[in-house]
Amino acid sequence: MLELRRLRLLRELDHRGTIAAVAQALAFSPSAVSQQLAVLEREAGVPLLERTGRRVRLTPAGRNLARHAEALLERLELASAELIDARRGLAGPLRIGTFPTAARAILPAALIELSRRHPALEPMVSEIDPAAIGDALRAGELDVALIHDYDFVPQASTPGLTVAPLCAESMYLASASPLDAPPDQVIARCEAADWITASPGTACHQMTIRACQAAGYTPRVRHRIDEFSTVLALVAAGQGVALVPHIGTFDAPPGTVLTRVPIRRRTKVAFRSGGGGHPAVAAITEALRSSVPVGLDAE
Repeated sequence: MLELRRLRLLRELDHRGTIAAVAQALAFSPSAVSQQLAVLEREAGVPLLERTGRRVRLTPAGRNLARHAEALLERLELASAELIDARRGLAGPLRIGTFPTAARAILPAALIELSRRHPALEPMVSEIDPAAIGDALRAGELDVALIHDYDFVPQASTPGLTVAPLCAESMYLASASPLDAPPDQVIARCEAADWITASPGTACHQMTIRACQAAGYTPRVRHRIDEFSTVLALVAAGQGVALVPHIGTFDAPPGTVLTRVPIRRRTKVAFRSGGGGHPAVAAITEALRSSVPVGLDAE
């Protein structure tokens, strides 16, 4: 009989590509992952892995079994949702991952609404690097998460996860002085300006770089700041220009000029595939939809 825990490891290896990455994501040692996969091979009775030096890849049989593992794990999420629904009561921890602006502008009102409707639920919120959210959801460290993408940086699909749209918002060019240009020319007019971007490797940083490249140039980056309130403070101090989403502009200091540009940021709710019917996931999603701030478009 194939053991589900080992099938999960195989699924993760198919997704991540290395035993070290699987071990890091699931808090195992690499040797433990290797041992469990060796046991799974013996249970399966056919080779599941091909080893070339230190590298490991799945055989055709291994890839096929990984696809079945994906389906089994999705069915397990569905079964869990049905069991909770049968108990007719929501209680216990609900682990929510989020990015900073959503934690400030969307989640507080949603948690108030969730508490009103389901007082026995215990939401536990963690700010988490968007790049790590997929791993945390798949590993069971989070139950649901808020993620975002931009027009120039669409969200890549992740096996084992389902994403539902929540809301969309406009982006603004923040500057210390007005820009006399139509919206589609605002970024092009800033070619000679210093820019403030998020840290390299983030979606926000990629969005700024690609938006400028679409306008015909590569921006000259002076500051790299992730917190939008700090970005706006630097803009007001004449340190450069920046692209900021609508909910990042709520604390814009005096002297900041915000010019709307034709770029959108979209916020979405992510959860494990099969978990959309989980009562707790459905409850927080409903609360989030009812708490979308003014100025954002519900989707």
